[in-house]
Amino acid sequence: MPHSSKKSAKKLVIYTDGACSGNPGPGGWGALLIFKGREKELWGGEDDTTNNRMEMMAAIKALQAVKPDYLGEIELWTDSKYLLDGITKWIDGWKSRSWKKSDKKTVLNKDLWQRLDKERQGKSINWQWVKGHAGDAGNERADELARRGVPRSAGK
Repeated sequence: MPHSSKKSAKKLVIYTDGACSGNPGPGGWGALLIFKGREKELWGGEDDTTNNRMEMMAAIKALQAVKPDYLGEIELWTDSKYLLDGITKWIDGWKSRSWKKSDKKTVLNKDLWQRLDKERQGKSINWQWVKGHAGDAGNERADELARRGVPRSAGK
């Protein structure tokens, strides 16, 4: 059963996903926003990137698409443990250490973590994990959008 059935009536539900053809390689990101029964699809891509960067870009672009005057709850679903753990467990420590990990090395994808941190400010976001490629309708749609975003010209 898709997660979006009854929940979307009262809050903004977002599904995000990233895709990469090779890692690194050409990649795409996709996001599905559902609010009051209406849907908005977003996608894009880059010629040379990684799967983790595309997972993060999907969340960034989705949050950028939220209207500034929306003050309600956002439920954001991702199949990326990297994204989920980074934003819910690790980011505050990274920020307190000037974007360094506990081993003193600079955080990977620091540029995107900083953008994501900026986009989450002032928003009430409930970050959720969903198993990828397991039949969840919202996740499957986000995956299709991410694959649509992979540049077709890459490698030609």
